[in-house]
Amino acid sequence: MAIAQLISPQALDLKKEQAGLVILDCRFALEDPDYGQRSYAEGHIAGASFADLERDLSGRMVKGVTGRHPLPDPAQLVERLQAWGINADSDVVLYDDGPGAFAARAWWLLAWLGKRDGVFILDGGLKAWHAAGLPLSLDAPGTAPGSFVGKPDYSLLLSAEQLQKRLGQPTLTLLDARAQPRFRGEVEPIDPVAGHIPGAQCAAFSENLGSDGRFLPADQLKQRFAAKLGDRSPTELVAYCGSGVTACHNLFALCLAGYPLASLYAGSWSEWITDPTRAVAKGD
Repeated sequence: MAIAQLISPQALDLKKEQAGLVILDCRFALEDPDYGQRSYAEGHIAGASFADLERDLSGRMVKGVTGRHPLPDPAQLVERLQAWGINADSDVVLYDDGPGAFAARAWWLLAWLGKRDGVFILDGGLKAWHAAGLPLSLDAPGTAPGSFVGKPDYSLLLSAEQLQKRLGQPTLTLLDARAQPRFRGEVEPIDPVAGHIPGAQCAAFSENLGSDGRFLPADQLKQRFAAKLGDRSPTELVAYCGSGVTACHNLFALCLAGYPLASLYAGSWSEWITDPTRAVAKGD
């Protein structure tokens, strides 16, 4: 079974009564951290539990040391996954408002802990669910605790120090998931330093999606990333973004395109710039 899988609203509607199915609502807004919890309380897909980016899917930020969304402690994350009812063989469906960035973070964390099958992202998210005319619920999920026990795969991660040693190597493909203006350093609405890691290419995560907000077909994603890779091996690819969230969207899209799960620099730009000795580039 493929590691990256999409599910349509119609297919989820048929599946949502399946025994053992776990649905996680991953809605979040950087400019309004309580948005997701508030929106969930106002209506969610029936049976869904709420997974908060900062409280559940990230660890504690240490100013000047970590990025904005460091990885959660694996043991604490496993506890949360169990509380949501996840077992080793559970089917898990993840959704957010639509672009899939926060759902992809949850997907990556599950893959990091070893859950690499039976995990789906709702294609088009809640926007597509609404467009299909499907209802929301106000009911809390009746969830029995799960027994999932994961083990983090640190081969999927690259530290800032490891990345710094690889900069300039001809085999490295370094993809930045932020939009072009932030990548070029023309604007920086979030972090205190503008620009990108030297040698990176801009691969804005939003370009994994069509105009309808759904993921592009696999062959189109393949063409997109093949142009970024050139003749370099996909096993040497490293993804990053502002804080290690939207980079997961690129990693998911790469897997949809048939590439292997590549490495993540989880600290990303917001961690990179905590050390003023690390090089910064601007422009293309």
